[in-house]
Amino acid sequence: MRIVIQRVTQASVRVANELHSHIGPGLLVLMAVAADDTEADVDYMVNKLVNLRLFADSAGKMNLSVLDVVGEVMLVSQFTLYADCRRGRRPSFTAAAAPQLANELYELAAAAIRDKGVSVATGIFGEHMQISLVNDGPVTVLLDT
Repeated sequence: MRIVIQRVTQASVRVANELHSHIGPGLLVLMAVAADDTEADVDYMVNKLVNLRLFADSAGKMNLSVLDVVGEVMLVSQFTLYADCRRGRRPSFTAAAAPQLANELYELAAAAIRDKGVSVATGIFGEHMQISLVNDGPVTVLLDT
């Protein structure tokens, strides 16, 4: 599993030029599922995500998590994070999970984040989406299992 986390002041997802979801301050999370990922990878990633200290405390140090600041999470599936561009000019996506497994683990991750007490907005799995965000900092972190 691979996720890109961006601290945002706001983020939104549009599908077919219509607003699908929106968050205020929190984290935009782009998530890719690998072919060999399991529920254990989801558990690890969700625990890391909600507890990662990416927000500033009163001293300006990144000491607070999305839980601490009562932030929101926008979770968007993005299989292209597993693009292999080492050969040729067309990316290969063979490391990415098949759509059924990817969707199952994506939905599981959204539910697990909600279960931790964080408000979650999502994209639409498998759809062409337009993602808008205001990166705060900028702060961008890559996590891999």
